[in-house]
Amino acid sequence: MTQTARNVVIILALAAVIAFVPGGGNGGSAVWEVLQILMFGALAWFAKRIYRERRTELYSLGERNRAILYGAVGLATITLVATNRLWNTGAGTLAWFVLLMIAGYGVYVVFRAQREY
Repeated sequence: MTQTARNVVIILALAAVIAFVPGGGNGGSAVWEVLQILMFGALAWFAKRIYRERRTELYSLGERNRAILYGAVGLATITLVATNRLWNTGAGTLAWFVLLMIAGYGVYVVFRAQREY
């Protein structure tokens, strides 16, 4: 059996367990939550590592540009966390796009200011 076929069989078996075993949906939800926690932990570790490697460049941006950069990253983070709630309404969906565009523009402004020197 090839590796791809084996992987497909494993995924189908896991899906069958979640679909047909009583309480399987709860187990699937628990596994999903654990995977999300691991992913966010890995992202936090990666961000910490990048910060430590690029600390000098960040401090050389100056107070204003650093505040813009941190604000943009914070805005994007909060917007992404609130995605489920924002997408419940049409105005929320529009606000989601606008907020992410503002965050992207903030990162762009800092990038352009850094490239001028």
